[in-house]
Amino acid sequence: MAAQHRPSAGGLTGHRARQDNQDSQTGPVDRWSLVVAAGLLSFVAMLDMNVVNLALTDISAGLHVSAGVAQWATLGYQLPLVALLLPAGRWLDQVGTRSALLLAVGCFATCSVLASLAPWASWLIAARLAQGAFGAVLFVLMPVLAATAVRPELRGRAMSVPATLGPLGAVTGPVIGGLLLDHVGWRAVFLVKLPVCLAAVLIVRRHAPHAGKLRLPDRGSLGDAALIGSAVASVLLALTLAPRAPLWLLLALPAAPLVLVWLRRPGGRPVAETLRAAGTTGVNASVLALAAGFAACQYLLVQHLRGAEAESATGTALTMLAFPLGMVVAGRFGGRLADRWGARPTALTGAAVTTLGLLFLVPLDGAWSNGDIAWRLALAGAGMGLNGGPTQALVMTASPPGRLATTGSAVQLSRSLGFALGPALATAATLAGDRATTGTRAGLALAVLAAATAVALLALHHRAHRAPA
Repeated sequence: MAAQHRPSAGGLTGHRARQDNQDSQTGPVDRWSLVVAAGLLSFVAMLDMNVVNLALTDISAGLHVSAGVAQWATLGYQLPLVALLLPAGRWLDQVGTRSALLLAVGCFATCSVLASLAPWASWLIAARLAQGAFGAVLFVLMPVLAATAVRPELRGRAMSVPATLGPLGAVTGPVIGGLLLDHVGWRAVFLVKLPVCLAAVLIVRRHAPHAGKLRLPDRGSLGDAALIGSAVASVLLALTLAPRAPLWLLLALPAAPLVLVWLRRPGGRPVAETLRAAGTTGVNASVLALAAGFAACQYLLVQHLRGAEAESATGTALTMLAFPLGMVVAGRFGGRLADRWGARPTALTGAAVTTLGLLFLVPLDGAWSNGDIAWRLALAGAGMGLNGGPTQALVMTASPPGRLATTGSAVQLSRSLGFALGPALATAATLAGDRATTGTRAGLALAVLAAATAVALLALHHRAHRAPA
């Protein structure tokens, strides 16, 4: 009799299959809270890269060091960030997203506290170097978290959240930093990120699934980071020093052989294979070009308003806010258009709109009012809002199985390089004339050229592997 009530192996398997099917139908399919967490972290990471720039003068005075030493409060963050993006992508493909994210956010916030307490410049630089390393992990995890939190057909909408909030943090950083410096002091700029980090941790702990464990990165990752960091440092140093003497551009020559050596190493080959398999090398290049154009434009306009026009810090900040406002408004529609119309056409349209907005800024004149600059910035920002999410969705959807973190790290590296190279290229372009007139226009024309290059790259891109509907 007992045997009559014992289910067979086949019946048990069928029952479990039906139960799993019911769970998948009744359980939450889309975790939009994790998309929000990815957006918050994107905002914090990009805010940090810009808010500290405004405090360098105060840091120099407060710690009694030269301006060159104080600048390492920024460079100390950016160099490990760029150097570790690709090695972090390889490592994150092998560990659990939840555990890695909680570790990175916690250590990132801790480094912020340590930086705010710095009694000496060496303490501050060490804290910023460590923060840049954990920032690299956050940069890679943000698109992965957003891409895996929702169904593929909603990925464009999800990717628009971090893609919009990241540049928003980059542009609003000077505004927030200015208010803190005027009323609190330079140490507060390192603490402003803590509430956002705490909110992201609470969301991830509550909603992120438990999967995978942490493991130490392999030793080869350190060599990869050294090669990539040296290549990026040589290019940035060359472009930064070029306005003093063009011969400094020779410092950029070692970058190419360093990258070639890295590509032949075990750490570089998987990245190259992933980009070839996904067919997204051109898309990554377009991300770099558009970010460089945006960063160059922002740098030049701030210098124009604060220098030639003698505009107040508040007036300059309000004028520059037109860009993120346009980005936020258009970003709400960019993901929906990508899900319905297609990621590539939407991204292409966004890049073209940004190029048009930057083109309208080229005839910059001292007679222009702040409103004349603001509406052009808003147009360029709207294009960035349309482009950001669809571009990331295009790349992440084409990613080979098991390589999401590597694919995401390549996108973030492209964007970070663009943000870093933009101001350096703009500075070099001002050699064509004085900063107030001809030089600024030459730099804006270079920004237009970079954005137009992004349009061309997206127009030529074709998906080698089409995802099934």
